[in-house]
Amino acid sequence: MDNIIYNGAPTPCYIMEEEKLRRNLALIKHVAEAANVEIILAFKAFALWKSFPIFREYIHHTTASSRFEAMLAYNEFGSRAHTYSPAYTEEDFPMILDCSSHITFNSFSQFERFYPAVMAYKKEYVSCGVRVNPEYSEVDVELYNPCAPGTRFGVRSCDLPDVLPEGIDGFHCHCHCESSSYELERSLKHIEEKFSKWFSQIKWLNLGGGHLVTRADYDVNHLIGLLNGLHDRYPHLQIILEPGSAFAWQTGPLVANVVDIVNNSNIKTAILNVSFTCHMPDCLEMPYQPKVRGAVTLDADAVKTASADEYVYRLGGNSCLSGDYMGSWRFDHELKVGEKIILEDMIHYTTVKTNMFNGISHPNMGILHCDGSFELYREFTYDDYKNRMC
Repeated sequence: MDNIIYNGAPTPCYIMEEEKLRRNLALIKHVAEAANVEIILAFKAFALWKSFPIFREYIHHTTASSRFEAMLAYNEFGSRAHTYSPAYTEEDFPMILDCSSHITFNSFSQFERFYPAVMAYKKEYVSCGVRVNPEYSEVDVELYNPCAPGTRFGVRSCDLPDVLPEGIDGFHCHCHCESSSYELERSLKHIEEKFSKWFSQIKWLNLGGGHLVTRADYDVNHLIGLLNGLHDRYPHLQIILEPGSAFAWQTGPLVANVVDIVNNSNIKTAILNVSFTCHMPDCLEMPYQPKVRGAVTLDADAVKTASADEYVYRLGGNSCLSGDYMGSWRFDHELKVGEKIILEDMIHYTTVKTNMFNGISHPNMGILHCDGSFELYREFTYDDYKNRMC
């Protein structure tokens, strides 16, 4: 599949490959069954709703962090969401109630403010929980560390009452980002040390996201053993995981075209018809240099010292932001205007974080089916930009 050039897909385009998606989904389903846990899809990482019929063959629920995500779960996935938000509002909460099976509160002040509405809700039972902060995380990048000192997320163990308020059914804990099972093992020690005294008072424990189960080097059997051990210690608890990246990890690229080649101070930049700041913002935020199919990823500064006869290029976006470019890649040929550049692994998180800064057109979105046919999910137009600006 990696040799395919995606004929029939209008560029630029995010292209999800169904075969790779199903491979990830099958592995996630295996873990859920072998460990007797529920694994649900986090919309904050992936929300291409036209693909939800495929997901429903493998999982049953999703997690939302806003009113719109909860509505997407209910209306398009066909089940009520496990919802967590750092802060609910009076305007959003009635719809969140309608669309959620579980609601997690970030603080006791939020719980006290909105739990009366949950109690008065008669349509369905809604299970409530509180987010807890284990004050431990191995996430190095502070932008993505939910347990950094002074975090706004969750209640510390020292701030929990001995007896939980009536209506708290569960704990939600999130302290990972693209993490391994061994990081989870170390995190669980902290979670249990700080919070197990309350486990007899709750029904479910949500271990959040960041479990990169589908990464090639992830120790799946170790994860299953950890979760089964957790069940052995606390057999009454329902265990929930809500990874985002794992579902769409390495399921497809962003395919772009070279639109110009610029040489300035002997630095060659291939300008693309996509933008890092608009269409691949994590590359600049994390930051990280994505893999480019058919090219060798070099140190980011290599383009500054490459000889004139080397095919070493910086890739530049098509926005007016000065920093809309990324590091260095070596190609095996001289790049030409019009040729395709395939930026790998651009489905998870990337597709949900994009914007239309500078009025730049959003890439198309589509899926490459297992039979080799391409289905265009969405093509964006001027009206999409205009309607965002009222």
